[in-house]
Amino acid sequence: MSSIPTLMNAIFVDNPGKQSSLRIAQLPVPVPTEEQLLIKVAAAGINRADLMQRRGLYPPPKGESDILGLEVSGTVVWASEKNQHWLGKTIFGLVPGGGYAEYAVINHGHALEVPKGYSMAEAAATAEVFLTAYQLLFSLGDLQDGQCALIHAGASGVGTAAIQLAKHVGAKVAVTASSDKKLEACKALGADVLINYKTHAFEEVLSAHWPKGAHVILDSIAGQYLAREAGILAMDGKIIIYALMGGKMVENLDLSLLFRRRGQVICSTLRNRTDEYKTELTQRFNQRFFAALAARDIKPVLHQEYHWHDAQIAHQLLETNDTIGKLVLTF
Repeated sequence: MSSIPTLMNAIFVDNPGKQSSLRIAQLPVPVPTEEQLLIKVAAAGINRADLMQRRGLYPPPKGESDILGLEVSGTVVWASEKNQHWLGKTIFGLVPGGGYAEYAVINHGHALEVPKGYSMAEAAATAEVFLTAYQLLFSLGDLQDGQCALIHAGASGVGTAAIQLAKHVGAKVAVTASSDKKLEACKALGADVLINYKTHAFEEVLSAHWPKGAHVILDSIAGQYLAREAGILAMDGKIIIYALMGGKMVENLDLSLLFRRRGQVICSTLRNRTDEYKTELTQRFNQRFFAALAARDIKPVLHQEYHWHDAQIAHQLLETNDTIGKLVLTF
């Protein structure tokens, strides 16, 4: 690593909490292990987890970088002897932290080659949302051809990825979103049932369209949504909660509705999974969907790119909930 600098510029969080701010600081370049690749970062995806970490609500796993950023794209500039085939390649993938920096480390099992014709910004917008959606819909939800999936926050990064994956396997998709503009974007991706949750009760619309219920519900809201979802679940259906945007407490949940349908409620995260789990998840996604990704049959929805010096502005936009798809920082 003699040709690699010892220091790099990275985005540092000042005063973690509600009043946090971002600034550029010089920090040591991370030293990779034998199982890791060192990447010169070209772009980093922005996720709501970054906003939560800034507020002190979502700390990195023990021993991992406390620099923000859970996904990157870039060029491999160092690899151990057994991973030399990665050296010089442009890759993208999940990192447990450290993405908002000029250099980052990634486990070799989590790396995917950037598809031909993809920009580095597009690549950086892919891993977190598609691997999360794949995990929720298939690893946990076991979604099948002809089944029905309700996807809340359909215009979010995970939502836009989940719509495409579900439609690709022949499932029917309903989405909720806060505006007609967002719903039009979901429709363009293939969504069948469009619900503006500000003007319609999603459970009433779903009951009319799918009287037998939804087989899989992807819920990033939680809170009181869970009680409303219990009544629209198909037999043996699954409600998969992967965020708590609507709160962590549930009142007036009638468990008998879940019992009648043999329903399951599953809570899931991805960041704190083991390297082995993420490697297997990445490989399964690669085998099943990489060809579709490379052909752009499925693709990331990129709302806007920002120079990494403007990370604070990008975070402010994400907080408005006025985005469709992903925001990305470019280096």
